[in-house]
Amino acid sequence: MTKPLALAIKWVLIAAAVAGAFVIATKLAEAGNTLAVVLAGVVGLGILAIYATRRAVPLKYLAPGVLLMILFQLWPVVYTANLSFTNYGDGHLYSKEESVSDIIAQSVREVPGTPRYKMSVAVKERASVETADLILLLTNPEGATFTGDPSGLKPLAPEGVTKAPSGKILSAPGYTLLTARQVNARSADLSALAVPTSDGGGIKPVGLSEAFEGKPTMSYDAASDRITDSSTTPPTVYAPADARWTNVADPSQTLPQGWKEGVGLANYTRIFTDPTLREGFVSIFVWNLFFAIFSVLSTFLLGMLIALLFNDPRLRGKGIYRSLLILPYALPIFVTALVWKGMFNQDYGIINQLTGLNVDWLGTSLGAKTAILITNLWLGFPYMFIVCTGALQSIPQDVREAATIDGANAFRTLRSIIMPLLLVAVGPLLLASFAFNFNNFGLIYLLTKGGPFNGADTSIGSSDLLITYAYRLAFSGSAPNYGFAAAVSVIIFILVALMSIPGFRRTKALEEIN
Repeated sequence: MTKPLALAIKWVLIAAAVAGAFVIATKLAEAGNTLAVVLAGVVGLGILAIYATRRAVPLKYLAPGVLLMILFQLWPVVYTANLSFTNYGDGHLYSKEESVSDIIAQSVREVPGTPRYKMSVAVKERASVETADLILLLTNPEGATFTGDPSGLKPLAPEGVTKAPSGKILSAPGYTLLTARQVNARSADLSALAVPTSDGGGIKPVGLSEAFEGKPTMSYDAASDRITDSSTTPPTVYAPADARWTNVADPSQTLPQGWKEGVGLANYTRIFTDPTLREGFVSIFVWNLFFAIFSVLSTFLLGMLIALLFNDPRLRGKGIYRSLLILPYALPIFVTALVWKGMFNQDYGIINQLTGLNVDWLGTSLGAKTAILITNLWLGFPYMFIVCTGALQSIPQDVREAATIDGANAFRTLRSIIMPLLLVAVGPLLLASFAFNFNNFGLIYLLTKGGPFNGADTSIGSSDLLITYAYRLAFSGSAPNYGFAAAVSVIIFILVALMSIPGFRRTKALEEIN
């Protein structure tokens, strides 16, 4: 490549990176995230400062890795830790001000005699029609077009907008309109959508193609910090309590829209003070630790023994055998786990049929744990076999011959010569395997989903790992609690780190063998 061409490519890439940072900063500014805007600007300026000059050559190589490490490793850890000190979860997703706005907008009732809007339901262009936030494309009786979402009503420029004779919008630049079937699939989201207006009212959908503008029955008094529902007789007054709006006359009645706030160490103390959670957490941790240690040891020993067998130069057809043995590792885990789940079926599974047993593998605590360990052994030993095969082939043959000349038998050569040299290469991988198995969400979820469960408490399963327990707290149940699940995740991170530190020190000592 010629120097002018390389220089041109360099500046094009720099300009693209800076432009990308500018676009991201603009989007973040529109969302009101000042800190993120500053960080995006710093990244853009840093790229320009590092790559536009001939100085700081080491940074040219280190900067991409450091940036990616911050984005994909450090930031998720910091964000999760920050989330663990809040009550973020179902009913506590927004700020207090946003909860008030949502409550008022949801209480909108149609005012008799007011005209209706023609309505189309859309999402932002290239956004998912199944999960993206819904947007209403509205046409008033005078023919003016608007967009409506929970943030309010905004004018929609008529350029590029096509409408049906009735006035309903058929297409608009920057938006993807949903079909009637897609709208029906998201009827719950549509019915919950309310567009606040500047006069204190709101716009709500009615049917699939119309929306009405009405007045709210709820009102908020900032001075007393109270919400009053005028649709009841007498009016119902709600006051803030535990990040929810609670009925003053009947504290057992609350509005569904709460707000996010800091709770300090409450999520962490709950883990260790709530009797049910404490006992469940301890039992899960013990099983989690045993599962990770047993998985590493069993897969390593089996993989190493097979690697030793196939490392014998007298064995023929080793290439075919090795290819067959790595098949479990080559297949996707979700396929293998589901196949094993079928094999462990009590009534139709091949394991009970071949052995003549009638074991309820997935219906009892011991059976489920045994099934998990067997399946993970099948999935994990090919990786260890590959690693050990490479490490064994790197050990010089003259070292083994010297041990034989000195009178060492096969077992003594394995224990004193091969194993130490093998662990130099494999030691760090064993630690990585331990960390992976400690958080082996996929296997548990696909095979048992953490079950079987105690009938009295369906939140803690007999075969749960801490990671599946955190997932259930965050995304399952009637009231997912992301803040509490984040606290569990932080504890998992600390536990894995504390258990890995001695291992890394040990592998550092093994390096002296070389």
